[in-house]
Amino acid sequence: MTQIKSTRLEHDLLGDREVPGEALYGVHTLRALENFPISGIAISQYGGLVRALAEIKLAAVQTNAELGLIDRERTEAIAAACTEIIDGKHHEHFVVDVIQGGAGTSSNMNANEVVANRALEILGAGRGEYHRLHPNEHVNIGQSTNDVYPSAIKLALQFYIDELLSAMAYLREAFQLKAEEFAGVLKMGRTQLQDAVPMTLGQEFSTYAVMLEEDEARLAEARLLLLEINLGATAIGTGITAHPDYAAGVCRHLRDNTGYAFLTAGNLVEATQDCGAFVQVSGVLKRIAVKLSKTCNDLRLLSSGPRCGLGEIQLPPMQAGSSIMPGKVNPVIPEVVNQIAFEVIGNDLTVTMAAEAGQLQLNAFEPIIAFSLFKSIQHLAAGCKTLADRCVRGIVANHEQLRASVERSIGVVTALNPYIGYANATKIAREALETGTRVYDLVLAQGLLSKTDLDRILDPLALTVPENQPRSYLLTPEIPVSCEPSEGAVLPVSKAVQ
Repeated sequence: MTQIKSTRLEHDLLGDREVPGEALYGVHTLRALENFPISGIAISQYGGLVRALAEIKLAAVQTNAELGLIDRERTEAIAAACTEIIDGKHHEHFVVDVIQGGAGTSSNMNANEVVANRALEILGAGRGEYHRLHPNEHVNIGQSTNDVYPSAIKLALQFYIDELLSAMAYLREAFQLKAEEFAGVLKMGRTQLQDAVPMTLGQEFSTYAVMLEEDEARLAEARLLLLEINLGATAIGTGITAHPDYAAGVCRHLRDNTGYAFLTAGNLVEATQDCGAFVQVSGVLKRIAVKLSKTCNDLRLLSSGPRCGLGEIQLPPMQAGSSIMPGKVNPVIPEVVNQIAFEVIGNDLTVTMAAEAGQLQLNAFEPIIAFSLFKSIQHLAAGCKTLADRCVRGIVANHEQLRASVERSIGVVTALNPYIGYANATKIAREALETGTRVYDLVLAQGLLSKTDLDRILDPLALTVPENQPRSYLLTPEIPVSCEPSEGAVLPVSKAVQ
């Protein structure tokens, strides 16, 4: 093993620079470190991106070896270096800031230099001895930042989306378990924050599970757009400097190595400048965030109080809520998920503006697109797991409060419409509101229905399960059961809406 010096001299377009001897990166990375002290977050913080860059370098050298463009010794050394990075080694040498000018050139060169210098060590040479194996001449054959970097983002997003989908499923299962636990707990539903009609707490919680399931499907659909890559496009999509068979070969190797069904874009010039897939994925992430935030709003509202709010559920206490008010406990877990949602919504705007700002054959703003998407996905995944473990699984129903709210509510009068008529129901509702008397008692006192009928009509199962409610008054018998009329058929108008 060649002894590592304290510094080594490297050369680039702008001249000579001393690079730290222990660094696997080189002069291009050093200049990027100096040029972009922006976020303080190195690309090493996003291991998925580092791994993706190494996967592309591995697929590239495998392809170039098949095409006879690089010798076996260098191929094996580069492949070994890439494999080590894929396995999680040497990530600390990926030091450039995630926010950078140059359309990702600094990230690509950081990868080229780390792979090259580690490959040199494998060959028994010293770091920086680029006459034996060069970052550009050997590691970067047939490539440009303009096809490597966006393709690496798409691969990294596949890794991160896997994690997010897993976290969403984990939260969905937590909500579903609560829905089953609360299946028989009757409560009042609300619209526009006003009493509506009865439902079960289980129905309320099942909607949260269903919303997550729907968004999992939308995210799975959107990620398919990320499978189209532009490797082989090189600078602008014409494939200049790349072997004619390189694009097909590198895509095949990347597909085989990663297990993701990548395909080469049909028009590489278009694919090199287009960020539409990133916009689409970002939009789905915003959708997830919006609906998850709405769910957290519900949890905070339903648990408000505990004495002077709705108080229908209790969230598990996680920490003392105030430095001045003894005994106060706040809904801190839903609150933090709300804040994640706000961030994701802002990140979506950043992605939108960055994608729009592309000019001619390249979008120079892919680094901020990548950073925004990575943050959104990772924070949503963490938020889903935290919400499941530290909130949803510990939620308790306040049975007495829920039962009392149904008994006090005038919303149950809606269920009596088919039996006592809208006018009578309205009169009962008004009287109940003015006197504080229960709807049940007023209907019974005025002889509108018998106790037997009232108990049957206001049975929780009849109130909350559509299949158990009367339907004859809704539609005329002539309307067919099928939702799709036969060709040429004319449906009669319901008497209920005439």
